[in-house]
Amino acid sequence: MSNLETEPAELVCDAQAAVASDPTVVILAPRDVPLGGLRAMNVRRTLPQRERSLIGAWCFVDHYGPDDVSVTGGMVVPPHPHTGLQTASWLFAGEVEHRDSVDSLALVRPGELNLMTAGAGISHSEVSTPNTTALHGVQLWIALPDLTRHQAPHFENHVIAPIVRNGVTLHVFLGTVAGHTADATADTPLLGAQIDLPVGTAIDLGVQGSFEHGVLVDTGTVSVAGSTVHSTELGFIEAGRTGIRLENTGDGPARVVLLGGEPLGEQIVMWWNFIGRSHEEIIAWRAQWQLEVIDQADAAGRFGQVAYHGSALPAPELPTVRLKPRR
Repeated sequence: MSNLETEPAELVCDAQAAVASDPTVVILAPRDVPLGGLRAMNVRRTLPQRERSLIGAWCFVDHYGPDDVSVTGGMVVPPHPHTGLQTASWLFAGEVEHRDSVDSLALVRPGELNLMTAGAGISHSEVSTPNTTALHGVQLWIALPDLTRHQAPHFENHVIAPIVRNGVTLHVFLGTVAGHTADATADTPLLGAQIDLPVGTAIDLGVQGSFEHGVLVDTGTVSVAGSTVHSTELGFIEAGRTGIRLENTGDGPARVVLLGGEPLGEQIVMWWNFIGRSHEEIIAWRAQWQLEVIDQADAAGRFGQVAYHGSALPAPELPTVRLKPRR
């Protein structure tokens, strides 16, 4: 998914390892961000924000729905660029068509991971399908490390088989948890999983002590390592913990998305749909997108072309000042 903000802030994110002697859960509340125009689909953004810019290499968490497509118009995101990151699309309900400039055409459905590696540059579109009545899911970005951020772009689709532990259902879409390892490609040590907890259930998960973790609660109320996290909130846990207990403490079913990873250890610059290492890099990529795609429709350029029925998305105006680093 594109960041469709018309005035996106430039964020300089300094990721450093933080190992706590007594890790506690920090509750991060979302902010509402409208995507699009008058019939905007709103998303709840919990990453990045002032208190926390990254969890491992996870650098962007948008949580949306359930949205009535007849009211919001669904997801209609024209071709737009990405650099230096992976996008991980994960749905709870609905269906979205993905097209990109490396000739991928795929549908993302509940229980499937669409993982797009932008590398040196890619463009893609995302449109909810006509038979979608409700749209509900998360859009996640992963910052690529400097070693691999200039790789050739590519796309993966994985069907994620559920596993059940003590009545709790897990879909592990990245990394390893509960004895299950996902097939998806990760360039840094990462973890991503959907966890469904029926009423009255709990699960104890062994996790890597070197990982930071985030627990995004989609529905219900969940005790995360002893702290209460409500629906739409994200509980952040610093590195240093080797086990996390999740317990459904509400009166209905609960669903969470567990994210984790080793601290990236690199400073990144995020603006619009680009992740780079300097302000100058971002300026150059924006200029290239505007010239090659918006002005010239050059399929041989950095971002290629998407087989799409409409125009690509112009880049917003650049910020006039540099912002201070955020952690």
